[in-house]
Amino acid sequence: MANVKKAFVTGWPVDHSRSPLIHNYWLKKNKILGEYLKRPCPPEDLQQFLTNLEHEGFVGGNITVPHKEAAFDLVDKTYDAAQTLEAVNTVWLGKNGLQGTNTDGYGFLANLDDRHPGWDSEINRNKAALVLGAGGASRAVIYALMGRGFSEVVIANRTLARADALVEHFGPPCRAIEIAHAVPGELSPAIIINTTSIGMNDQKSPLDLKGFASTTIVHDIVYSPLITPLLAQAGEFGMPIVDGLGMLLHQAVPGFEKWFGIRPEVDEPLRKILLDDLGEAP
Repeated sequence: MANVKKAFVTGWPVDHSRSPLIHNYWLKKNKILGEYLKRPCPPEDLQQFLTNLEHEGFVGGNITVPHKEAAFDLVDKTYDAAQTLEAVNTVWLGKNGLQGTNTDGYGFLANLDDRHPGWDSEINRNKAALVLGAGGASRAVIYALMGRGFSEVVIANRTLARADALVEHFGPPCRAIEIAHAVPGELSPAIIINTTSIGMNDQKSPLDLKGFASTTIVHDIVYSPLITPLLAQAGEFGMPIVDGLGMLLHQAVPGFEKWFGIRPEVDEPLRKILLDDLGEAP
């Protein structure tokens, strides 16, 4: 019998994850004998779960909340962004044991590159990037913006101390402000990125966009709803918008390649599968 490669997504809870839709689509499209499964795991069992991956027949998998920081401490070797972010979302079994990296920043950049080419032009890089929120999701976004060479990354948060902590972690070109001070006149950003959960389960927007330049790109990493209150507001002002679904899709690419040996393509049929599952019109 042919060997079936298995990968997983684990978190607590993990029922909400749409990663199986993505990876099983790629497995079928590329005619690979494999499967991608949900594996719920409470925090106290994570070490045992990761230790037993090979015994369970897994070649690797994805780590989601609340396990990303714990997984960083449990893998044998980390690479690239994971070392700076101190969080792991992708693991695979290699010659040197369990390896880990973080593909969130890659997914963020690849989504913007795909949906709004030229967003990181030299003109824009010489302006500020405004990041709303100072939680775990913001770290990958800040890291990615710094990697693209933005001259200033402004972290705006309701609690200034949390934003200050990120500035201390990342250093220049970051600076922190209270989100109440993120107003036009004080700021003229090339891009605004929402990394908070505001707008996910309510009709609120984390920022009033009135007065910002109509050329300012507005990106929300939330993908459900696809058009958040922030993006709807940006659309009313004629500002270019980028939704968060592509970040979810693109961050999955490096892991699939590690586990199954083929670099998959994020295409429109896959995006439609996710939109249908989310109950969103294409």
